[in-house]
Amino acid sequence: MASAILTFRVSPCFGINPKLKPRFRAERLVSGDDNLSVYSVNGGAGSVMEEKEKKGSFLNGGNGRLKPRIEQKMVKKRVCEELEVLWDDGYGTKTVKDYLIAAEEMIKPDGGPPRWFCPVECGQPINDSPLLLFLPGLDGVGMGLILHHKALGKVFKVQCLHIPVQDQTPFEELVKLVEEAIRLEHASCPNTPIYLVGDSFGGCLALAVAARNPTIDLVLILANPATSFGRSQLQPLFPILEAFPDGLHVTIPYLLSLVMGEPVKMATVGIEGRLSPLQKIEQLSGNLTALLPLLSGMANIIPKETLVWKLKLLKTASAYTNSRLHAVKAEVLVLASDKDNMLPSQDEAQRLMNSLSNCKVRRFKDNGHTLLLEDSLNLLTIIKGTCKYRHSKKHDFIADFVPPSMSEFKYAFDEVAGYIRFASGSAMFSTMEDGKIVQGLAGVPNEGPVLLVGYHMLMGLELSCLIEAFLREKKIMVRGIAHPELFWGKLQSSSNEFAFSDWVKVMGALPVTANYLFKALSTKSHVLLYPGGAREALHYKGEEYKLFWPEQPEFVRMAARFGATIVPFGTVGEDDIAELVLDYNDWMKIPVINERIKESIRDGIRIRDETDGEVGNQQLFIPGMLPKIPGRFYYLFGKPIKLKGREDLTKNRQDANDLYLQVKSEVEQCIDYLLKKREEDPYRSIIDRTIYGALYSSVDQVPAFKP
Repeated sequence: MASAILTFRVSPCFGINPKLKPRFRAERLVSGDDNLSVYSVNGGAGSVMEEKEKKGSFLNGGNGRLKPRIEQKMVKKRVCEELEVLWDDGYGTKTVKDYLIAAEEMIKPDGGPPRWFCPVECGQPINDSPLLLFLPGLDGVGMGLILHHKALGKVFKVQCLHIPVQDQTPFEELVKLVEEAIRLEHASCPNTPIYLVGDSFGGCLALAVAARNPTIDLVLILANPATSFGRSQLQPLFPILEAFPDGLHVTIPYLLSLVMGEPVKMATVGIEGRLSPLQKIEQLSGNLTALLPLLSGMANIIPKETLVWKLKLLKTASAYTNSRLHAVKAEVLVLASDKDNMLPSQDEAQRLMNSLSNCKVRRFKDNGHTLLLEDSLNLLTIIKGTCKYRHSKKHDFIADFVPPSMSEFKYAFDEVAGYIRFASGSAMFSTMEDGKIVQGLAGVPNEGPVLLVGYHMLMGLELSCLIEAFLREKKIMVRGIAHPELFWGKLQSSSNEFAFSDWVKVMGALPVTANYLFKALSTKSHVLLYPGGAREALHYKGEEYKLFWPEQPEFVRMAARFGATIVPFGTVGEDDIAELVLDYNDWMKIPVINERIKESIRDGIRIRDETDGEVGNQQLFIPGMLPKIPGRFYYLFGKPIKLKGREDLTKNRQDANDLYLQVKSEVEQCIDYLLKKREEDPYRSIIDRTIYGALYSSVDQVPAFKP
C-alpha cells in the first residue's frame, strides 16, 4: 500500500489513546521533548488506498496494521467496560478555557495535511460502540467537542478531524478524506451506524459526505450548520475583514468571539445549579476574568490569511452542499441556536427539516454560534433524548439504552423537575417482608426483575419524584412504561426545544407495548407500570384516587413468566398541589376549544392498551388546574409479591385473575393508608418543610408521619 507518512505535534493530552484501537494509522515516533508527542498518521489528503482495501478485503487492526477480517471479529469479542447508573461523564470539568489552551498547542505548524486523532480524555468505549467522526468548524483545530470528550468516549469510538492552520485543502478533497474514513468503517462493520458530528463548516462537510454515500447508514448531528452562509447577517462585513490591516488583525479574535459565541454561556460551564445566586455570580465572574485574556490566542488560531481562505472555503462548502441536499438519505439531527449572530441558524434549521427526508431539530434559545463550547446540555444527553443512539439499523429502547450519568441526574432533578420536587417534598415508605412499614425504599427488592404497579396521579405529577428517589437512594434505574404520544405523537414534536418528552427518554421511559415489557423483565429491570394509564392521569372531577384498570390480568402472567416480584404501591398528594377545575367534559362544552380537542385527537395517537372499553379509548386532553399552596406527596410501596416458581399463572387464567385483583386491592389499601396517615404529618405544608430544611437538613431529609 502506498502511503504518505505525515507528522504533527500535539500535547500529550491530545495523543492517540493507547487503550483505543484507532481506525486510522497512528504510530508513535521518538520525541526529545517530554511535553510533546509526535505521531505519523495515515488518512491525510495524501494517502492512497489500493483497490482491495477499498473493497474491504482487509480491515484496520489498530495502530495502523491492516489485518484480515477474522482478526477484526476477534477484537469485537473483547469484554469492555459497561456503564453503571450515575456514572461520571465529566461534563462541566472542561471549559472553553481548556479549548483555547489546547488549540494553542495544536496549531504549531508541521507542514502536514488534515488528519484524524483521538483525544485521550475519550478513554475506552463500551463494547461494540459505533464510530463517531467530529468535523470541526471555522477553526479547524478539531477540539470543539472538548466539553463532551469523556461522555462521548464512553459510548463512541471518537475520531476528530484536525485541519492545520496553514492548510488550504479544497472542500472536495476534505469530502473525499471523510468519505474514505466512513467507507473503511462501513466495510468493517456494515450493520453499525456511523456518526458525523458537524460544527458549522463541519455541518456542510457532513451533509456533502452523506449526499455522496446514500447507502451507508449515517447519523448526522449538525450544530448550527453553515449551509446558510450565503444568508449570513455578516455578509457585508466579510470584505472588510479581508481588507483589515495586519496591525489591527489582533482585534479580530475579540470581535469574532462576541459574534460567534455567547461569552457568558461559555463561562457558565461547570457552575452547578444547586449553588446560591451569590455563589453563581462569584464563579461566573472568576470564569470570565480567566477567559478574556485567552481570547487573544484566536489571532494565532485564525490568522488573517487563514481567515480569508476559510471564508472562501465556507462559501464553496455552502454552495456545494445545498446543491446536493436532495440526495441526503441519512438520519439528521440539527441543533440550532436562537442567538447565533453569525448565521440565521433558526431559519436554516427549519429549512433543512423541510428539505431532508429524515430530520429532527432541537432549539437552544440562549446559546450562540459556538453551541458545543457553551453551557447548554451534554451532547450525549441530546443524542439519547432524541433516540439517535443505536448500535444497529433501528433504535432499541432496551439494547441501546445508556443509563443516566451524575450530571444528567443533577440537571434533570434540579433544573427540569426542581420545582415539583421542592414543592411536593415527597415522603417515601415501603413494606418489609414481615409486613412492617418503614420510611424509605428498603422494602423494595434490589434485585430484578421487579414490576412496580400503582396508581397514576393527575398529569403523572408523581413520576419525577419516584424516579429520583430510586436513583438517589438505591441507584436503581426504574424503566417507566409511557404513553406512545411521548415518543411518536404531537407532544414529541410540538416544540423543537429539548423538553420533557426528551428527558423521559433520557431517564429510561419505554413505549407501552407488550414487546418492551417482555424485554425489560427479561433483562431483570425494575419496571414501572400504571395499568390505568392515561385514564387515571387524565381523570375527571371527583375521580381522584380511583383506579381505572382493564379487566385482563396480562401483566401478572408476564411477570410470572420471568419469576418477577410485583410491588403494588399507592401515591397521594395531587389534591394538595392543585385543584382540578376543567376536565374533558368541561372542555367539550366550549365551542372553539372542543373543535381543537377533536382535531388533536384525530391527528394524534389514541391509547392502545390492547383492551376494550373506557381505558382503551380514552382521549388525550390537558386538564385545567388551579394551583394551591403546596402540600406533600406520599408514596407507599406494599409488601413484595414474589412470583418465582409460579409459572402456572401463565396458563391458569383464574389464578392469574385472582392475583391481579389482589394487587389492585393492595394498591387501594396503600392509597387509603396514606390518605389517613398524612393527617398526622407535622410537615405536610411547604412552609413547615422549608423552615425545617433551613434549620436542620436538606429538603430531601425532612421527616414525615411515623408509620
